[in-house]
Amino acid sequence: QVQLVESGGGLVQAGGSLRLSCAASGRTFDSAFMGWFRQAPGKEREFVAAISSTAVSSNGPSTYYADSVKGRFTISRVNAMNTVYLQMNSLKPEDTAVYYCAARFGLGTMDARHFGSWGQGTQVTVSS
Repeated sequence: QVQLVESGGGLVQAGGSLRLSCAASGRTFDSAFMGWFRQAPGKEREFVAAISSTAVSSNGPSTYYADSVKGRFTISRVNAMNTVYLQMNSLKPEDTAVYYCAARFGLGTMDARHFGSWGQGTQVTVSS
């Protein structure tokens, strides 16, 4: 297991930017496949972005994005700091949600059910 703590959420106007951070402790961070998910009121939790473990590729980690955020959001990780980031630019009101950081060890898909460790979430609100 790994313990995850998100930070960086807040209120921002449409078109603005926020950077979310997720600090990890516990199990070896650099072998974790890390993801960001979000859940808006009345909606299911949805995949936002993910970054692979740096332990599996000498070319560095691979990144994955939901179509709705591609070109606006960037996921990155700094293993020395046990931290994964989500840089969110050109924010839209429909990005309003609680954002969760999650970790997966081993094979799986972007389905939230394949991620075994979750943070408590951080609220992002985008006003129009």
